[in-house]
Amino acid sequence: MTTSAPVSERWLLLRYRTTNDPVARERLVEAMMPLVRRLVSGYGHPRHREDLLQAACLGLTKAIDRWDPLRGPELRTYAIPTMHGEVRRWLRDHSWAIHVPRPLQERVLTVTRATSGLRARDGRSPTAGQIAEHLTMPLEDVLGALQAGRAYGAASLEAPLGGDPEAGTLGDVIGDEDERLDRAEQVASLSSLRDLLDDRDREVLRLRFVEDLTQSEIADRIGCSQMQVSRLLRRSIDRLSARVTATGTEEVGAVAAPGS
Repeated sequence: MTTSAPVSERWLLLRYRTTNDPVARERLVEAMMPLVRRLVSGYGHPRHREDLLQAACLGLTKAIDRWDPLRGPELRTYAIPTMHGEVRRWLRDHSWAIHVPRPLQERVLTVTRATSGLRARDGRSPTAGQIAEHLTMPLEDVLGALQAGRAYGAASLEAPLGGDPEAGTLGDVIGDEDERLDRAEQVASLSSLRDLLDDRDREVLRLRFVEDLTQSEIADRIGCSQMQVSRLLRRSIDRLSARVTATGTEEVGAVAAPGS
């Protein structure tokens, strides 16, 4: 039993270009599939692997149809940038969970490919600084691309925790609205009034309303009587209220009367 000698990629390509033989074209694509798989693996997107393989194969077939054997480089050299272009186009149009500007998308793809290449070369994940040095890219741009790369996927709030339907969903563990947010404007208004009070007045207010100490505890802390603490609190609150009223600032919430 005899077997036919394997034919070269160039022979298959020349046969397809001269006779338009679809079998030669199909065998040529099959022969170059290891190159296609290596190229796709460099993008590091296992979730989209099959889609990226299809995009790369589309780029390969376009390269085969456009390649001129009488000019230019070898087919593989010509096909690689064409396949990269199709893969990048697919990622740009289909893989982002949120809208990301086109230049940032391109930067993410560049950083992703560089990361995979450095990991394969060094046997470990590169740092952001190493990626920046390899690409001669500012470190801030690399960090931004790494952060933006997380926008490829989004988790559903209905997704079960740990894969266990009985463990609840992701939405169950997201915190409620922080009630302190309602006080943010009040705090900002009070911050603009700091010039009205001296260091001791501000410290007494902090101990009373931040650390929630009683007047007696404040008196022990700063070394005076409880009565003096009461007067300091009342005087400070009166000054702040008068400034708010005089400047037309929105009333800074009701401040609890200082108690013992």
